[in-house]
Amino acid sequence: MFKRFLTLILIIAASSYATFSAGRNYSDEKIQSLEKKIADLTDQINAVKGANEDTSAALRSEIERAELDRRQVVRAASQDELLTQAVARISPAVVSIVISKDVPQLEVVYENPFGNDPFFKDFGFRIPVYRQKGTVRQKVGGGTGFIIRKDGYIITNRHVVSDNSASYTALLSDGSQKTAKVVYKDDAHDLAILKIEGASYSTVELGNSASLKLGQTVIAIGNALAEYSNSVSVGIISGLNRTIEAGNNQGQSETLSGVIQTDAAINPGNSGGPLIDLSGKVMGINVATVVGSSNISFSIPINDAKNIINSVVK
Repeated sequence: MFKRFLTLILIIAASSYATFSAGRNYSDEKIQSLEKKIADLTDQINAVKGANEDTSAALRSEIERAELDRRQVVRAASQDELLTQAVARISPAVVSIVISKDVPQLEVVYENPFGNDPFFKDFGFRIPVYRQKGTVRQKVGGGTGFIIRKDGYIITNRHVVSDNSASYTALLSDGSQKTAKVVYKDDAHDLAILKIEGASYSTVELGNSASLKLGQTVIAIGNALAEYSNSVSVGIISGLNRTIEAGNNQGQSETLSGVIQTDAAINPGNSGGPLIDLSGKVMGINVATVVGSSNISFSIPINDAKNIINSVVK
């Protein structure tokens, strides 16, 4: 059963530059240490060359191991740097969407369970019952979106903003809050476009989802559990061109075709968030996961959204 999200938590998307620098400095120090070790071992080989062939062979073997370690550290440092740079590039344009609604405010009153029956009215027997006392505006859910134009256009999933009686607020990466107006919904692709007032916002760069390959590293960013904004998880492309039956907890369901499968952890609240590659380009829009699975989740290819964006956002 596929569950839809209305509302990632391995790495915080807003990783500080200090953390990134510390990791890079550690890698640089490790590489320098291994290079020094290789140089020292080379000097030792030259010192014993011709005198002790066994010792020389052992030193050469140790050099090979040190060189292998050095290459692995360089490769790991390069991967980490790509990940952190991609997240830092896109995070300012990712927003959390808060869903609010007027819900009944209840109070407890004590009433005669027999109503106005004259035979029981003087028994003094009362039971507690709930009675509505007006309404109160309350957060009822959350999702994710990302800014596609500097003048405040945001794309997300249609199911995130499906309630016409609810109001929507975009929480930006700088902590500010903006009222979001729904300007477009697309039922066929489960996409929606919102608009917030203002200008000069940070925006994402849209990639080409047709270029995705199985096993490619991708990153998901979103408002995990509707509580942890700009949370990040990393995975790979597990499948392409999937067809799924996606449903929500109201019993509604729909078929989505051509979606991307990924094992990047996607939690409730990630709906509408970006799936990006290591260059920081958006390749998909996170939409659903398999309940009870071990990280089987799905994203709408960004190429499916481009025509909609171009036609709606002039």
